[in-house]
Amino acid sequence: MAESEGPSYIDYEALLDPEFSPTAFANSLVIATNNPSDTPIDLSTPLSRVLFDIQEIDTHIHELTTKSAIPLLTHTKDQADAGQRIVTEVEAQVASLTDGYQRLEKEVIKRYDEANQTRIAVERLWETVRIGRAVARCLTLGRQLETQMAEVAGGGLNPAKKEDHRAMVRASHTLLTARHLLSASGPNEEGEHLSKINLIIYLQNSVLTPSETLLRNRAQQIIREFSMSSLASSSTALSTYPQSEETKSRTTSALLTLQLLNPRLLIAALQTYLRASLTSSLTSVGRALNSLPTLDRTLLEVSARCQNIVALERLLDSTKPPRTSQSESKEQTDEESGNLLEPLLAALDTSSLPSFFWRSLAEGLAPRVADLMAKGGAVARALKSQRERVKDSVRECVLRGSQSPGDNTRKAGAWEREAAVMVGSVLGPVGR
Repeated sequence: MAESEGPSYIDYEALLDPEFSPTAFANSLVIATNNPSDTPIDLSTPLSRVLFDIQEIDTHIHELTTKSAIPLLTHTKDQADAGQRIVTEVEAQVASLTDGYQRLEKEVIKRYDEANQTRIAVERLWETVRIGRAVARCLTLGRQLETQMAEVAGGGLNPAKKEDHRAMVRASHTLLTARHLLSASGPNEEGEHLSKINLIIYLQNSVLTPSETLLRNRAQQIIREFSMSSLASSSTALSTYPQSEETKSRTTSALLTLQLLNPRLLIAALQTYLRASLTSSLTSVGRALNSLPTLDRTLLEVSARCQNIVALERLLDSTKPPRTSQSESKEQTDEESGNLLEPLLAALDTSSLPSFFWRSLAEGLAPRVADLMAKGGAVARALKSQRERVKDSVRECVLRGSQSPGDNTRKAGAWEREAAVMVGSVLGPVGR
Protein backbone atom coordinates (compact mmCIF):
# COMPACT_ATOMS: atom_id res chain seq x y z
CA MET A 1 0.00 0.00 0.00
CA ALA A 2 2.77 2.51 0.87
CA GLU A 3 4.97 1.37 -2.03
CA SER A 4 2.30 2.15 -4.67
CA GLU A 5 1.98 5.74 -3.44
CA GLY A 6 5.73 6.33 -2.86
CA PRO A 7 7.96 5.85 0.13
CA SER A 8 6.47 6.51 3.56
CA TYR A 9 8.25 6.96 6.83
CA ILE A 10 5.36 5.33 8.74
CA ASP A 11 6.24 1.81 9.88
CA TYR A 12 3.08 0.04 8.71
CA GLU A 13 4.56 -3.41 9.33
CA ALA A 14 4.96 -2.66 13.04
CA LEU A 15 1.46 -1.22 13.30
CA LEU A 16 -0.09 -4.20 11.46
CA ASP A 17 1.85 -6.84 13.39
CA PRO A 18 -0.61 -9.24 15.19
CA GLU A 19 1.57 -8.95 18.30
CA PHE A 20 1.54 -5.10 18.26
CA SER A 21 1.56 -3.57 21.78
CA PRO A 22 0.61 0.14 22.22
CA THR A 23 2.62 0.44 25.45
CA ALA A 24 5.73 -1.05 23.85
CA PHE A 25 5.34 1.22 20.79
CA ALA A 26 4.96 4.34 22.99
CA ASN A 27 7.98 3.31 25.05
CA SER A 28 10.11 2.92 21.92
CA LEU A 29 9.08 6.43 20.72
CA VAL A 30 10.02 7.99 24.08
CA ILE A 31 13.41 6.26 24.13
CA ALA A 32 14.09 7.24 20.48
CA THR A 33 13.38 10.96 21.07
CA ASN A 34 15.11 11.36 24.47
CA ASN A 35 18.58 10.87 25.84
CA PRO A 36 18.70 8.28 28.60
CA SER A 37 20.87 10.63 30.70
CA ASP A 38 18.31 13.44 30.62
CA THR A 39 16.56 13.84 33.93
CA PRO A 40 13.39 15.53 32.64
CA ILE A 41 11.76 13.43 29.92
CA ASP A 42 10.47 15.30 26.87
CA LEU A 43 7.04 13.84 25.89
CA SER A 44 6.09 16.57 23.42
CA THR A 45 8.31 15.22 20.68
CA PRO A 46 6.99 11.62 20.72
CA LEU A 47 3.43 12.93 21.07
CA SER A 48 3.91 15.22 18.03
CA ARG A 49 5.31 12.24 16.17
CA VAL A 50 2.20 10.15 16.95
CA LEU A 51 -0.17 12.97 15.98
CA PHE A 52 1.68 13.52 12.76
CA ASP A 53 1.49 9.79 11.94
CA ILE A 54 -2.26 9.79 12.62
CA GLN A 55 -2.74 12.80 10.37
CA GLU A 56 -0.70 11.14 7.66
CA ILE A 57 -2.76 7.93 7.86
CA ASP A 58 -6.01 9.94 7.80
CA THR A 59 -4.85 11.80 4.72
CA HIS A 60 -3.92 8.56 3.06
CA ILE A 61 -7.36 7.04 3.84
CA HIS A 62 -9.08 10.14 2.48
CA GLU A 63 -7.17 9.85 -0.76
CA LEU A 64 -8.01 6.18 -1.14
CA THR A 65 -11.74 6.68 -0.49
CA THR A 66 -11.89 9.63 -2.83
CA LYS A 67 -10.40 7.62 -5.66
CA SER A 68 -12.57 4.50 -4.94
CA ALA A 69 -15.87 6.26 -4.08
CA ILE A 70 -17.72 5.22 -7.23
CA PRO A 71 -16.74 1.51 -7.02
CA LEU A 72 -17.65 1.50 -3.29
CA LEU A 73 -21.02 3.12 -3.90
CA THR A 74 -21.70 0.81 -6.83
CA HIS A 75 -20.82 -2.24 -4.72
CA THR A 76 -22.98 -1.00 -1.85
CA LYS A 77 -25.93 -0.41 -4.20
CA ASP A 78 -25.52 -3.88 -5.71
CA GLN A 79 -25.52 -5.41 -2.22
CA ALA A 80 -28.62 -3.41 -1.22
CA ASP A 81 -30.45 -4.43 -4.44
CA ALA A 82 -29.53 -8.09 -3.89
CA GLY A 83 -30.76 -7.89 -0.28
CA GLN A 84 -34.04 -6.36 -1.42
CA ARG A 85 -34.59 -9.12 -3.96
CA ILE A 86 -33.93 -11.73 -1.26
CA VAL A 87 -36.39 -9.98 1.08
CA THR A 88 -39.01 -9.92 -1.70
CA GLU A 89 -38.56 -13.63 -2.37
CA VAL A 90 -38.61 -14.48 1.34
CA GLU A 91 -41.76 -12.43 1.90
CA ALA A 92 -43.46 -14.34 -0.92
CA GLN A 93 -42.44 -17.66 0.64
CA VAL A 94 -43.55 -16.49 4.08
CA ALA A 95 -46.90 -15.42 2.66
CA SER A 96 -47.26 -18.82 1.00
CA LEU A 97 -46.37 -20.58 4.25
CA THR A 98 -48.83 -18.40 6.15
CA ASP A 99 -51.61 -19.26 3.73
CA GLY A 100 -50.75 -22.96 3.98
CA TYR A 101 -50.77 -22.84 7.78
CA GLN A 102 -54.11 -21.04 7.84
CA ARG A 103 -55.52 -23.63 5.46
CA LEU A 104 -54.13 -26.46 7.59
CA GLU A 105 -55.47 -24.81 10.73
CA LYS A 106 -58.91 -24.63 9.18
CA GLU A 107 -58.87 -28.10 7.63
CA VAL A 108 -56.90 -30.04 10.26
CA ILE A 109 -56.48 -28.30 13.59
CA LYS A 110 -60.05 -27.05 13.93
CA ARG A 111 -61.39 -30.37 12.70
CA TYR A 112 -59.08 -32.15 15.16
CA ASP A 113 -60.41 -30.01 18.01
CA GLU A 114 -63.96 -30.85 16.99
CA ALA A 115 -63.06 -34.53 16.61
CA ASN A 116 -61.32 -34.51 20.01
CA GLN A 117 -64.43 -33.10 21.65
CA THR A 118 -66.48 -35.79 19.92
CA ARG A 119 -64.04 -38.44 21.15
CA ILE A 120 -64.33 -37.19 24.74
CA ALA A 121 -68.12 -37.22 24.49
CA VAL A 122 -68.10 -40.76 23.03
CA GLU A 123 -65.72 -42.00 25.75
CA ARG A 124 -67.96 -40.57 28.44
CA LEU A 125 -71.03 -42.08 26.83
CA TRP A 126 -69.28 -45.45 26.59
CA GLU A 127 -68.26 -45.22 30.26
CA THR A 128 -71.86 -44.43 31.13
CA VAL A 129 -73.10 -47.40 29.08
CA ARG A 130 -70.50 -49.67 30.71
CA ILE A 131 -71.55 -48.58 34.20
CA GLY A 132 -75.20 -48.99 33.21
CA ARG A 133 -74.57 -52.54 32.02
CA ALA A 134 -72.72 -53.41 35.23
CA VAL A 135 -75.54 -51.92 37.33
CA ALA A 136 -78.13 -53.82 35.29
CA ARG A 137 -76.18 -57.04 35.74
CA CYS A 138 -75.96 -56.45 39.51
CA LEU A 139 -79.68 -55.79 39.70
CA THR A 140 -80.38 -58.93 37.66
CA LEU A 141 -78.22 -60.96 40.02
CA GLY A 142 -79.99 -59.37 42.98
CA ARG A 143 -83.40 -60.24 41.59
CA GLN A 144 -82.24 -63.77 40.80
CA LEU A 145 -80.86 -64.10 44.32
CA GLU A 146 -84.16 -62.94 45.85
CA THR A 147 -86.02 -65.61 43.87
CA GLN A 148 -83.56 -68.29 44.92
CA MET A 149 -83.73 -67.23 48.58
CA ALA A 150 -87.52 -67.47 48.41
CA GLU A 151 -87.07 -71.05 47.16
CA VAL A 152 -84.68 -71.75 50.02
CA ALA A 153 -87.23 -70.52 52.53
CA GLY A 154 -90.03 -72.38 50.75
CA GLY A 155 -92.53 -70.91 48.35
CA GLY A 156 -90.88 -68.86 45.66
CA LEU A 157 -93.10 -68.53 42.61
CA ASN A 158 -95.26 -71.34 44.02
CA PRO A 159 -96.33 -70.55 47.61
CA ALA A 160 -97.38 -74.15 48.20
CA LYS A 161 -93.94 -75.50 47.33
CA LYS A 162 -91.77 -76.84 50.15
CA GLU A 163 -88.29 -75.69 51.02
CA ASP A 164 -85.78 -76.44 48.25
CA HIS A 165 -82.33 -77.01 49.76
CA ARG A 166 -80.77 -77.23 46.28
CA ALA A 167 -81.60 -73.55 45.83
CA MET A 168 -78.95 -72.86 48.50
CA VAL A 169 -76.23 -73.95 46.07
CA ARG A 170 -77.73 -71.93 43.23
CA ALA A 171 -77.98 -68.87 45.49
CA SER A 172 -74.36 -69.36 46.56
CA HIS A 173 -73.24 -69.38 42.92
CA THR A 174 -75.22 -66.18 42.34
CA LEU A 175 -73.66 -64.58 45.41
CA LEU A 176 -70.21 -65.64 44.22
CA THR A 177 -70.83 -64.06 40.81
CA ALA A 178 -72.07 -60.82 42.39
CA ARG A 179 -69.11 -60.76 44.77
CA HIS A 180 -66.69 -61.23 41.87
CA LEU A 181 -68.38 -58.45 39.91
CA LEU A 182 -68.21 -56.01 42.83
CA SER A 183 -64.61 -56.90 43.61
CA ALA A 184 -63.49 -56.21 40.02
CA SER A 185 -63.02 -52.52 40.85
CA GLY A 186 -59.68 -51.88 39.17
CA PRO A 187 -59.11 -49.53 36.21
CA ASN A 188 -61.09 -50.57 33.11
CA GLU A 189 -62.69 -53.49 35.01
CA GLU A 190 -66.41 -54.18 34.95
CA GLY A 191 -67.11 -53.08 38.51
CA GLU A 192 -64.79 -50.07 38.55
CA HIS A 193 -67.37 -47.47 39.69
CA LEU A 194 -70.04 -49.67 41.26
CA SER A 195 -68.98 -48.92 44.84
CA LYS A 196 -69.90 -45.25 44.29
CA ILE A 197 -73.47 -45.93 43.14
CA ASN A 198 -76.12 -45.63 45.86
CA LEU A 199 -78.36 -48.26 44.27
CA ILE A 200 -75.57 -50.84 44.37
CA ILE A 201 -74.76 -49.93 47.98
CA TYR A 202 -78.42 -50.43 48.86
CA LEU A 203 -78.42 -53.77 46.98
CA GLN A 204 -75.42 -54.94 48.97
CA ASN A 205 -76.90 -53.91 52.32
CA SER A 206 -80.46 -55.09 51.73
CA VAL A 207 -80.05 -58.19 49.54
CA LEU A 208 -76.53 -59.56 49.16
CA THR A 209 -75.26 -59.36 52.74
CA PRO A 210 -78.50 -60.59 54.41
CA SER A 211 -78.78 -63.43 51.89
CA GLU A 212 -75.20 -64.52 52.53
CA THR A 213 -75.81 -64.47 56.29
CA LEU A 214 -79.02 -66.47 55.91
CA LEU A 215 -77.36 -69.06 53.66
CA ARG A 216 -74.43 -69.41 56.03
CA ASN A 217 -76.65 -69.85 59.09
CA ARG A 218 -78.98 -72.29 57.33
CA ALA A 219 -76.11 -74.43 56.06
CA GLN A 220 -74.47 -74.48 59.48
CA GLN A 221 -77.78 -75.50 61.06
CA ILE A 222 -78.21 -78.40 58.60
CA ILE A 223 -74.72 -79.65 59.42
CA ARG A 224 -75.34 -79.34 63.16
CA GLU A 225 -78.53 -81.39 62.83
CA PHE A 226 -76.99 -84.09 60.61
CA SER A 227 -78.06 -87.55 61.76
CA MET A 228 -78.09 -90.84 59.84
CA SER A 229 -77.84 -93.51 62.52
CA SER A 230 -80.73 -95.84 63.27
CA LEU A 231 -79.33 -96.67 66.73
CA ALA A 232 -80.73 -93.60 68.41
CA SER A 233 -84.12 -93.37 70.06
CA SER A 234 -87.18 -93.79 67.86
CA SER A 235 -87.88 -90.05 67.90
CA THR A 236 -84.67 -89.26 66.01
CA ALA A 237 -84.12 -92.47 64.04
CA LEU A 238 -84.17 -92.46 60.27
CA SER A 239 -86.04 -95.65 59.49
CA THR A 240 -86.71 -95.26 55.77
CA TYR A 241 -84.45 -95.10 52.74
CA PRO A 242 -86.12 -91.94 51.30
CA GLN A 243 -85.52 -90.10 54.57
CA SER A 244 -81.88 -91.16 54.55
CA GLU A 245 -81.38 -90.01 50.98
CA GLU A 246 -83.11 -86.71 51.71
CA THR A 247 -80.77 -86.12 54.65
CA LYS A 248 -77.75 -86.85 52.45
CA SER A 249 -79.00 -84.53 49.73
CA ARG A 250 -79.80 -81.70 52.15
CA THR A 251 -76.43 -82.05 53.89
CA THR A 252 -74.60 -82.11 50.55
CA SER A 253 -76.29 -78.84 49.61
CA ALA A 254 -75.20 -77.34 52.94
CA LEU A 255 -71.61 -78.53 52.44
CA LEU A 256 -71.42 -77.11 48.91
CA THR A 257 -72.99 -73.85 50.07
CA LEU A 258 -70.37 -73.26 52.76
CA GLN A 259 -67.59 -74.34 50.40
CA LEU A 260 -68.72 -71.74 47.87
CA LEU A 261 -69.19 -68.96 50.41
CA ASN A 262 -65.92 -69.61 52.22
CA PRO A 263 -64.02 -72.92 52.57
CA ARG A 264 -62.96 -71.89 56.07
CA LEU A 265 -66.60 -71.70 57.11
CA LEU A 266 -67.09 -75.32 56.03
CA ILE A 267 -64.08 -76.52 58.04
CA ALA A 268 -65.25 -74.56 61.07
CA ALA A 269 -68.82 -75.95 60.84
CA LEU A 270 -67.56 -79.54 60.58
CA GLN A 271 -65.18 -79.06 63.50
CA THR A 272 -68.06 -77.61 65.54
CA TYR A 273 -70.17 -80.69 64.72
CA LEU A 274 -67.37 -83.02 65.86
CA ARG A 275 -66.74 -81.02 69.03
CA ALA A 276 -70.46 -81.09 69.87
CA SER A 277 -70.56 -84.89 69.43
CA LEU A 278 -67.45 -85.29 71.57
CA THR A 279 -68.72 -83.01 74.32
CA SER A 280 -72.13 -84.71 74.49
CA SER A 281 -70.56 -88.16 74.48
CA LEU A 282 -67.98 -87.26 77.10
CA THR A 283 -70.63 -85.79 79.41
CA SER A 284 -73.09 -88.67 79.01
CA VAL A 285 -70.48 -91.42 79.43
CA GLY A 286 -69.04 -89.70 82.49
CA ARG A 287 -72.53 -89.52 83.98
CA ALA A 288 -73.30 -93.15 83.05
CA LEU A 289 -70.16 -94.37 84.80
CA ASN A 290 -71.65 -92.95 87.99
CA SER A 291 -74.78 -95.00 87.34
CA LEU A 292 -73.87 -98.25 85.58
CA PRO A 293 -77.48 -99.32 84.86
CA THR A 294 -77.67 -96.49 82.32
CA LEU A 295 -74.32 -97.32 80.69
CA ASP A 296 -75.67 -99.52 77.90
CA ARG A 297 -78.22 -96.93 76.76
CA THR A 298 -75.60 -94.20 76.95
CA LEU A 299 -73.08 -96.22 74.95
CA LEU A 300 -75.77 -96.88 72.36
CA GLU A 301 -76.21 -93.12 71.96
CA VAL A 302 -72.44 -92.68 71.66
CA SER A 303 -72.37 -95.38 68.96
CA ALA A 304 -75.13 -93.52 67.14
CA ARG A 305 -73.10 -90.31 67.22
CA CYS A 306 -70.06 -92.09 65.82
CA GLN A 307 -72.18 -93.71 63.11
CA ASN A 308 -73.29 -90.21 62.14
CA ILE A 309 -69.62 -89.23 61.92
CA VAL A 310 -68.91 -92.29 59.74
CA ALA A 311 -71.80 -91.32 57.47
CA LEU A 312 -70.54 -87.73 57.36
CA GLU A 313 -67.04 -88.93 56.45
CA ARG A 314 -68.39 -90.98 53.55
CA LEU A 315 -70.52 -88.10 52.40
CA LEU A 316 -67.53 -85.72 52.46
CA ASP A 317 -65.38 -88.26 50.66
CA SER A 318 -67.90 -88.63 47.83
CA THR A 319 -68.58 -84.90 47.46
CA LYS A 320 -66.40 -83.00 45.00
CA PRO A 321 -65.77 -79.28 45.48
CA PRO A 322 -68.07 -77.17 43.28
CA ARG A 323 -66.61 -75.71 40.12
CA THR A 324 -66.83 -71.95 39.78
CA SER A 325 -66.34 -69.71 36.76
CA GLN A 326 -63.79 -67.70 38.72
CA SER A 327 -61.61 -68.49 41.71
CA GLU A 328 -61.59 -65.76 44.33
CA SER A 329 -58.45 -66.88 46.12
CA LYS A 330 -55.52 -69.22 45.69
CA GLU A 331 -56.75 -71.23 48.66
CA GLN A 332 -60.06 -71.95 46.94
CA THR A 333 -58.23 -72.85 43.73
CA ASP A 334 -56.08 -75.37 45.59
CA GLU A 335 -59.13 -76.88 47.28
CA GLU A 336 -61.05 -77.37 44.04
CA SER A 337 -59.34 -80.74 43.50
CA GLY A 338 -60.02 -83.97 45.38
CA ASN A 339 -62.97 -83.96 47.76
CA LEU A 340 -64.30 -82.12 50.80
CA LEU A 341 -62.89 -84.67 53.26
CA GLU A 342 -59.20 -84.03 52.61
CA PRO A 343 -59.08 -80.43 53.96
CA LEU A 344 -60.92 -81.49 57.14
CA LEU A 345 -58.56 -84.41 57.79
CA ALA A 346 -55.61 -82.08 57.25
CA ALA A 347 -57.06 -79.53 59.69
CA LEU A 348 -57.62 -82.22 62.35
CA ASP A 349 -54.28 -83.92 61.62
CA THR A 350 -55.89 -87.35 61.42
CA SER A 351 -56.48 -90.05 58.84
CA SER A 352 -60.07 -90.88 59.83
CA LEU A 353 -62.93 -89.04 61.52
CA PRO A 354 -64.14 -92.07 63.58
CA SER A 355 -60.58 -92.66 64.78
CA PHE A 356 -60.33 -88.99 65.74
CA PHE A 357 -63.65 -89.26 67.60
CA TRP A 358 -62.71 -92.35 69.63
CA ARG A 359 -59.21 -91.20 70.47
CA SER A 360 -60.39 -87.73 71.51
CA LEU A 361 -63.17 -89.29 73.60
CA ALA A 362 -60.70 -91.68 75.26
CA GLU A 363 -58.36 -88.79 76.03
CA GLY A 364 -61.17 -86.93 77.82
CA LEU A 365 -62.54 -89.98 79.67
CA ALA A 366 -59.30 -91.11 81.32
CA PRO A 367 -59.04 -88.21 83.83
CA ARG A 368 -62.78 -88.45 84.63
CA VAL A 369 -62.55 -92.15 85.47
CA ALA A 370 -59.44 -91.44 87.53
CA ASP A 371 -61.40 -88.84 89.54
CA LEU A 372 -64.21 -91.37 90.14
CA MET A 373 -61.76 -93.98 91.40
CA ALA A 374 -59.98 -91.43 93.57
CA LYS A 375 -63.25 -90.55 95.30
CA GLY A 376 -63.93 -94.25 96.05
CA GLY A 377 -67.29 -95.33 97.39
CA ALA A 378 -69.99 -97.41 95.76
CA VAL A 379 -69.24 -96.11 92.24
CA ALA A 380 -65.61 -97.23 92.39
CA ARG A 381 -66.59 -100.61 93.80
CA ALA A 382 -69.23 -101.09 91.11
CA LEU A 383 -66.72 -100.31 88.37
CA LYS A 384 -64.26 -102.83 89.78
CA SER A 385 -66.87 -105.53 90.28
CA GLN A 386 -68.33 -105.09 86.80
CA ARG A 387 -65.01 -104.56 85.05
CA GLU A 388 -65.57 -107.26 82.42
CA ARG A 389 -69.09 -106.09 81.63
CA VAL A 390 -67.90 -102.51 81.21
CA LYS A 391 -65.03 -103.71 79.03
CA ASP A 392 -67.34 -105.67 76.73
CA SER A 393 -69.85 -102.82 76.56
CA VAL A 394 -67.22 -100.22 75.65
CA ARG A 395 -65.64 -102.50 73.05
CA GLU A 396 -69.04 -103.26 71.53
CA CYS A 397 -69.82 -99.53 71.52
CA VAL A 398 -66.69 -98.75 69.47
CA LEU A 399 -67.18 -101.60 66.98
CA ARG A 400 -70.88 -100.84 66.55
CA GLY A 401 -70.36 -97.09 66.26
CA SER A 402 -67.60 -97.45 63.64
CA GLN A 403 -70.01 -99.10 61.19
CA SER A 404 -71.96 -97.23 58.58
CA PRO A 405 -75.62 -96.63 59.46
CA GLY A 406 -77.68 -99.65 58.45
CA ASP A 407 -74.57 -101.80 57.85
CA ASN A 408 -74.57 -104.83 60.20
CA THR A 409 -71.45 -106.51 58.74
CA ARG A 410 -68.17 -106.16 60.59
CA LYS A 411 -64.70 -106.55 59.18
CA ALA A 412 -62.41 -108.73 61.24
CA GLY A 413 -59.80 -106.70 63.08
CA ALA A 414 -61.26 -103.39 62.01
CA TRP A 415 -61.28 -100.68 64.69
CA GLU A 416 -59.73 -103.02 67.27
CA ARG A 417 -57.06 -100.45 68.03
CA GLU A 418 -59.63 -97.73 68.74
CA ALA A 419 -61.59 -100.21 70.88
CA ALA A 420 -58.46 -100.98 72.87
CA VAL A 421 -57.77 -97.27 73.37
CA MET A 422 -61.32 -96.68 74.65
CA VAL A 423 -61.24 -99.71 76.96
CA GLY A 424 -57.88 -98.61 78.30
CA SER A 425 -59.13 -95.07 79.01
CA VAL A 426 -62.09 -96.43 81.03
CA LEU A 427 -60.58 -99.44 82.77
CA GLY A 428 -56.98 -98.26 83.02
CA PRO A 429 -57.66 -96.11 86.11
CA VAL A 430 -59.91 -98.85 87.57
CA GLY A 431 -57.07 -101.34 87.90
CA ARG A 432 -57.54 -104.96 88.87
